[in-house]
Amino acid sequence: MSEIHLRIATYNIRKALGNDRRRDPARTLRVIEALDADIVLLQEADMRLGLRPPALPPSLFDSSPLQYIPFAHGRDSLGWHGNAILIRDGIEVLAVRHTDLPGLEPRGAVLADLRFDGQLLRVIGTHLGLMRASRRRQLAALRAFADQAQAKACVVAGDFNEWSGLSHLAGLGTEYRVLPSPPTFHARKPVAALDRIAVSDAFTLRDIQAVMTPEARRASDHLPLVADLTLKGA
Repeated sequence: MSEIHLRIATYNIRKALGNDRRRDPARTLRVIEALDADIVLLQEADMRLGLRPPALPPSLFDSSPLQYIPFAHGRDSLGWHGNAILIRDGIEVLAVRHTDLPGLEPRGAVLADLRFDGQLLRVIGTHLGLMRASRRRQLAALRAFADQAQAKACVVAGDFNEWSGLSHLAGLGTEYRVLPSPPTFHARKPVAALDRIAVSDAFTLRDIQAVMTPEARRASDHLPLVADLTLKGA
């Protein structure tokens, strides 16, 4: 069995609005590219009004090693309910889906089936609600949406908005383990592990860290969370 190394990141970019109150998409993309990740799950990647225009204009990606995965939803946005997926060149997109999640606030998730170094995997990005009752329902909906029976190698990542620890994320099911995460919020002085990466048993964790470069600490109120994973190949 060969092993495949995968670097995945999740990052709430706050619509490219930094802690200096400047909206700077180019800075946000610099932070993302510096993560050197194969796959990046973004939250708050779109504005909230009208056709939800992207916070990162598509033209920014013309010279980037990362590309966004388009979703057919009739909006101008990069993803769905602010969730977007970026992948490095060379990763093949096999299928995509998006869905709404239950709760009082408008929330959703995006899914992509990918071929990475010859191996099939499923990635899901999401941004859970502020109310715990909504998050419980959303975790159950995500579990069904992920459909792990059809994708043994699966990653679910995003801003889970949970301040009180892993026990409150059990609704994602025993098919996934939520990786231990360092604090990612607030970027100026991180105290809460709101951003999370959960993986199926096909993965082992090599390293996970919050990226605290000076530019990352200015670019959003969340820090990027990056995990280095090993996936057993065929």
